[in-house]
Amino acid sequence: MIFKKNSSPGPIIRQQSITSSPYFVYILIAPLFLVLLAYVLFPLYQTFIQSIRIEGSFSLKNYARFFSLEHTANLEALWTSVYISVLSVVTCAIVGVTMAFLLERYEFPGRKALTVLAMVPMALPPLVGVLSFTFLYGESGIIPRTLKLWFDMDHVPFALKGVWGVLMVHTFTMYTYFYMTASAAIKGLDPSLEEAAASLGAGRIYIWRRIILPMLTPAIVASSLLVFMIAMASYTAPLIFGIERTMTMQIYLSRTNGNLDMAATQSTLLSVVSILFLIIMRWYQGLRNYQNLSKGVSVHRTEVQSTWGKYAAMLLSTLGVIILLLPILVLVLISFSTDGTWTTQILPPEYTFKHYIELFTNGKTWRPIANSFKMSFVATIGNVIFGVAAAYAMVRLKFKGKTLLDVFIMLPWALPGTVVGINLIAAFSTPSIYSFGQVLIGTFWILPLAYFVRHLPLVFRSTSATLMQMDPSIEEAARNLGASWWYSFRRIVFPLSLSGILAGTLLAFVTGIGEFVSSILLFTTRTAPISVEIFQRMYAFEFGTACAYGVLQIILIIIVLFLSKKMTGDKAGTAV
Repeated sequence: MIFKKNSSPGPIIRQQSITSSPYFVYILIAPLFLVLLAYVLFPLYQTFIQSIRIEGSFSLKNYARFFSLEHTANLEALWTSVYISVLSVVTCAIVGVTMAFLLERYEFPGRKALTVLAMVPMALPPLVGVLSFTFLYGESGIIPRTLKLWFDMDHVPFALKGVWGVLMVHTFTMYTYFYMTASAAIKGLDPSLEEAAASLGAGRIYIWRRIILPMLTPAIVASSLLVFMIAMASYTAPLIFGIERTMTMQIYLSRTNGNLDMAATQSTLLSVVSILFLIIMRWYQGLRNYQNLSKGVSVHRTEVQSTWGKYAAMLLSTLGVIILLLPILVLVLISFSTDGTWTTQILPPEYTFKHYIELFTNGKTWRPIANSFKMSFVATIGNVIFGVAAAYAMVRLKFKGKTLLDVFIMLPWALPGTVVGINLIAAFSTPSIYSFGQVLIGTFWILPLAYFVRHLPLVFRSTSATLMQMDPSIEEAARNLGASWWYSFRRIVFPLSLSGILAGTLLAFVTGIGEFVSSILLFTTRTAPISVEIFQRMYAFEFGTACAYGVLQIILIIIVLFLSKKMTGDKAGTAV
């Protein structure tokens, strides 16, 4: 036999990529730490320092005044804010999660229409939603006045007011946060888990309680934190529906009265309460693992076969369409009314197109619209960049300081808009290294910065909730086959988590357009956004102009929703 010498090639020299370095993770997270330190922690620290410093010396007099039993206004405001926020979380969760489950898992007459209209309340920012409910169901609203006339009553039969009025407005305008995140999570669930449980004799309630609800926990926790924060920051709804004291009202009064030390104290205590809620929700989420280990899931919908079930679905769908569209239709109607003519009549007596003409021809009237879009767009770009990077780092990477980054990234969830505004005032009223030696208060950039801080958790939580359901072995398999980190992220991780990223980005942009609570503390005459302009027009009894702004805002937001729907698609099929 003739043996040939095996000529083995020389050693293969591979060029090391920076992404393969164990220090790459720190390159990724360093900007996150810096941004959170500069624009979340530093302003929060400055507010706390202001609350304990009186005339340059340490003092707890502000806290003693807050908890004084002789002047209970602050304590009443704190209690009212907390229980309204908790009740808002409960009602929004019930409506949002139930609607998401029904629309994503069942096929019935009217489902497609409801799927589109379920997003309509997103086009009603909290301030505009309060206006529409006031015009519809308030003491001088259209429906109570109509019933009074029809049945010849001395007084209106009902009127939204007090806590129930606030809860109705909060539920209608905020359930979409639960609906969107829960819908994205439900699309990622494996129906075979439910089928296996059912084949073993489990009932529907047991399957919902032990399988579906636990898998939705990341999405529910994310939405709960968001709704709690927004409800704690609610200002217009309690004011209009007769709630005498909330923390947001007290902070705004202290700020406008020039008592910045007390405003800082109230903001600090409001932050503490919100952070406690954050800790409780994070503890609950950490009790279990929520990863879906399925490699490929084909979500299907079950068609309603019962005749009575179809009729009931049609009736409820029609009722749902009316309820969802009525607030917007009322705003459209009033937007054509002549300012100052609607007093005691059921409907406005005079109508005009002048408000809409001025929106597009009067530079002064157009300015708030342009301001809102520019500031929200700038803030959303930052939200996407840092939110996606933070979500990937927290869910997929291992590094020292992970717990600290987790605390930092979650802090904005625990800061209502009023607190964010007070924090930025305390931090950037004077030049600092984080403002590049400039005073930001009174400039264009302070409002985009406030929106960025407030809405960063939207993209982060929505993306991380999707990543937590994604099996990491898919990405690991690509890396083992030679794919670089950037290639696997771009071709595998990003497409699979795109629905969560788009949901968070959409929420951030839309919420930025309608942002009111922090805007009312930070705006100037040249940087006033749409929300502040609507508020000012309402108090000047210019209802038609205010509603015209609201309708334009709704149209623009609906366009964003439509584009997002076209990008994500309706991926679930139907199984008979």
